[in-house]
Amino acid sequence: MSWYEYPVIIAVGFAAAFLNTVGGGGSLFSVPILTFIGLPITTANATSRVAILFQNIFAVGGFKSKGVELPWPYALYLGVASLGGGIVGSLVASKVPDYIFQKIFVGVMLLSVVLILYDPFKSKGEENFSPRAQWTGAILFFFIGIYGGFVQAGIGFIVIAVLSLVNNLSLVKSNYVKVFAAIVYTGVSVLIFAWQDKIDWSTGLILAVGHAWGGWVASRWSVKAGEVWIKRVMIVSVLGMAIKLWFF
Repeated sequence: MSWYEYPVIIAVGFAAAFLNTVGGGGSLFSVPILTFIGLPITTANATSRVAILFQNIFAVGGFKSKGVELPWPYALYLGVASLGGGIVGSLVASKVPDYIFQKIFVGVMLLSVVLILYDPFKSKGEENFSPRAQWTGAILFFFIGIYGGFVQAGIGFIVIAVLSLVNNLSLVKSNYVKVFAAIVYTGVSVLIFAWQDKIDWSTGLILAVGHAWGGWVASRWSVKAGEVWIKRVMIVSVLGMAIKLWFF
């Protein structure tokens, strides 16, 4: 990788992390950029996890600095549930050939567009942390962990949909829980992909600079901006994905 590509990768990382933290879909841009500079798509998918891990750590710090309360210990239950799924998904992804993964990735992009058009991201009534809701959330997060360990891209939309529909959480709090749980399954993914020698560490750490910066800025901005602006960013994100799907 040439030195002049560094600022481009950092800028892409910032934009992707901002979208990931506020809503989702950032990896649908960052992974193709990594393939454009020459990484095989499975390596690009694995390498992006290093940056996403830094993004989520800094995003948690950003939400906490703004006084947002994490629903505890429910967020921990979701993190543990996603951990098991993340192991399964990462092991499967590390064995999938590039040409198959590329087809799966396109399908994920289409699914993300459908989720946004359906618009399940609405909190209805008071927050629900009943035993039934917590068990439902934990089971769903296990499968989300599988998905996150496998492909990651667009997972933010799925997480927000679950937390909105099952627990009636606001978009701000959903995003906080999302980045907290993602630290667990993303961390596992990084370890597994590193063990499988799938990570380009130099590119991943450069991308991580932009992701860490974007996660910090986006988390603090979303608390101040509120749900209206979060939804606007999500709409811009999905329009960008739709354009990319249609023309590229």
